Amino acid sequence: MLGRDLVSVLAGADVTAADRAGLDITDPVAVADAVAGHDVVVNAAAWTDVDGAERDEAAATAVNGTAVAGLAEACAKAGAVLLHVSTDYVFAGDATSPYPEHAPPAPVNAYGRSKLAGERAVLQILPDRGYVVRTAWLYAPHGRNFATTLLRLAGQRETLDVVDDQRGQPTWSYELAERLVRLGRAALAGEAPPGPYHGTASGETTWYGFARALFARAGLDPDRIRPTTSAAFPRPARRPAYSVLGHARWAEAGLPPMRDWREMLELAITPAYEVAP
Repeated sequence: MLGRDLVSVLAGADVTAADRAGLDITDPVAVADAVAGHDVVVNAAAWTDVDGAERDEAAATAVNGTAVAGLAEACAKAGAVLLHVSTDYVFAGDATSPYPEHAPPAPVNAYGRSKLAGERAVLQILPDRGYVVRTAWLYAPHGRNFATTLLRLAGQRETLDVVDDQRGQPTWSYELAERLVRLGRAALAGEAPPGPYHGTASGETTWYGFARALFARAGLDPDRIRPTTSAAFPRPARRPAYSVLGHARWAEAGLPPMRDWREMLELAITPAYEVAP
């Protein structure tokens, strides 16, 4: 999803787009060869199966932690800037106000721990050229995500139950791709200090609130969405209840915070949007 949008944003630039079939990120030799000759590397690869990570934390950490360390080493050798995409799941999710970029991490599940290992590797190995961009609740009209799943289910069910006790920032992946490109250019120009940034939309809502807004935007009746609790959907991995991130550091890079999630939704989803069954 994000990789596809990055390629779209970078149309006309000299880009190497390495997919999973073409590059095994856990192979340090292959990674070093792929990185050589590049000025900026964006790591949009990850183990994103949250519940699967709970069952096999070692496998998730191999991709989200150990492989990221190898990627950072390759960037250090090549003199490249690394933009590493991370997650809100590095935080506990028990806050009552947005997490600032330098808030102490405290992941509550295996996925969060595996992503934190990757963050730490980037910041340790590349103190001058390493950027960690945490995102959350990412969606697009393409790929597997909450929005496409919900719109597909709309054609199969009259009502849908969506949790109303998890708060976050629905973020359009295309806008995140644009922000990553701008950050990479600012990094090359020496205008963006390295370290963590939060690549999420402004504002906040619940999954229920997002679902209602999504239905309304797609020309569907939002009253078909019914609120429920996380307890109604028990999962192997615990989910953070509060995933709202602060955006203060963008000012240090000369960039404004990303736009409000409602504005993103207006641009991302057109009325009468259709998805394949």
